[in-house]
Amino acid sequence: MVAEIRGLAEEVIPGPEIHDDFCHDELAGIHCRPEVLVRARSTEEVSRVMKYAYEHHVPVTPRGQGTGLVGGSVARCGGIMLDLSKMNRVLEVDEENLTLTLEPGVLLMEIAALVEPMGLFYPPDPGEKSATIGGNISTNAGGMRAVKYGVTRDYVRGLEVVLPDGRVIELGGKVVKNSSGYSLLNLIVGSEGTLGIVTKAILRLLPLPRKAISLLVPFPDLASAIETVPLIIKSKAIPTAIEFMEKSVILAAEEFLGRAYPDKSADAYLLLTFDGNSREEIESAYDAVAKTCIDNGALDVLISNTPERNESIWKARGAFLEAIKSSTTEMDECDVVVPRRRVADFIKFSASLEEKYGARIRSFGHAGDGNLHIYVLRDDLPEEKWKSTLSAVFRELYDKAREFGGQVSGEHGIGYVKQPYLVESLGDDLIELMAGIKKVFDPTGILNPGKVCTRG
Repeated sequence: MVAEIRGLAEEVIPGPEIHDDFCHDELAGIHCRPEVLVRARSTEEVSRVMKYAYEHHVPVTPRGQGTGLVGGSVARCGGIMLDLSKMNRVLEVDEENLTLTLEPGVLLMEIAALVEPMGLFYPPDPGEKSATIGGNISTNAGGMRAVKYGVTRDYVRGLEVVLPDGRVIELGGKVVKNSSGYSLLNLIVGSEGTLGIVTKAILRLLPLPRKAISLLVPFPDLASAIETVPLIIKSKAIPTAIEFMEKSVILAAEEFLGRAYPDKSADAYLLLTFDGNSREEIESAYDAVAKTCIDNGALDVLISNTPERNESIWKARGAFLEAIKSSTTEMDECDVVVPRRRVADFIKFSASLEEKYGARIRSFGHAGDGNLHIYVLRDDLPEEKWKSTLSAVFRELYDKAREFGGQVSGEHGIGYVKQPYLVESLGDDLIELMAGIKKVFDPTGILNPGKVCTRG
C-alpha cells in the first residue's frame, strides 16, 4: 500500500516511521498507529488518496493539529491517516464581502493575527488557539464568545469538500442568504470528518469592535456565582463572554504559567467581557451587570480596561486546561451542555460527586451558554480503580445532563469515546437517521470509521 500511495502524494510516511504524536490526540487513553501517514499539500492530493482508499476499502482518518479530546482524529482502524496541517494557506481576504477564504490547516491564532489589523473580526474563540480551522469546522467549535456571537457553524459560508470516493464538491459560497435545497454545508460542519474532508473554507467576518472591557467578579462560593448568570442574561445587557472558575483552577493556572492572577482571594469568580464601538456603549452594559452581581452576593467587581490587564486575565483562562492536566497523572473530560437555567444545579451536582467517589473533580466553562467542562483527575488511583471511578462519574454526569434537557457535547464533539452517551441521549430514531446520512456520503464506511455514529 505504501508504494502505491507514494505515487499519489508528495509526503508519505510508512507506519514504523510515523511519530508517536500522530497516534493519539490530547485524550491520553487512546493510542493507535496508522499504517500510512500522508501529509497532504493540496486538494488534488487528498482527492487522489481518497479515490485509492475507496477503491481498495482502506480506512482513512483525517487529522489537523490533534488537539481534540474525544479520540476523533485517532486511527482506530489503522489504514491511512491524512494530515491536513500542511494545507495552511490563506487564499483571500475579501473586505467587500467580509469573507476569508483559506485552507483547513490554518491555525485559529493565525486568523486573528491576520484580520484584526485590518479592522476585521472572526468571532469563534475556542480556548485552544493552536487548533486548525479545519478541526474547528469538523467539531463545530464554540468557545468563550459564543454567548454573544454564536459558534463556528454561524461563520462558515462555503466549503470545498472531498468525498470518500475522491469527488470534489463545492458547498455554499460568499452569498449571505441561501435557500437552495438541503443545507449540505451544515451537515459537514460538526460531522467530525465522517462525511467528507474539508479542503477549503469561506468564513464570514465581522467589523472588529473598537473597545473591550472585562470584569472579574469574585463571589464567596461557586453556587452564588453560577446562580447570578441567568440574572445577567435576563438583564438584556448581553456580555461577549461569561466564564466561571474556581480558586483551585486559578491557582493551578498560576503555577503552570508562573505568573500571578489579578485576584485569588475568593473561592469562585465570574469573568465577563463586553465589547462595542464606544466606551459609553460598553459602560452602559457593564454598569447594569455589575449592579446585578453586587445585588446577588458578589464581593467586588474588578474592572480590567486595558489591553495588558485583559491579556493577563484571559491568558490564564486559556491555560486552565493545560494547568489542570499538568497537576495530575491522567484526566478525562465531560463536555456537556445544559439549559442556562440549569447550570447552577449541574455544577452543584458535579461537585457532590467528588466526595462520593473520592476523586478530584475540577470544572470551569462557558456559564453564559450552558457549556460546562468537568474534569475527572486520576492522581494516584490504580488503573482498575481509575477506570471504574471514571465510568461511574461519567454515567452520573451524562444522566443528569439528559435529565436537565441537555446534550452530551457542547463543542468538543463525540469522536470515539462519547459514542455510547450519544446513543442514549438521542435515541434510536435519530441515530438511525444519522446512520442513513453516513451511508449516503460514505457507502463503504472508510472515512473516519468508528467515530460519532456507531451504526454507519
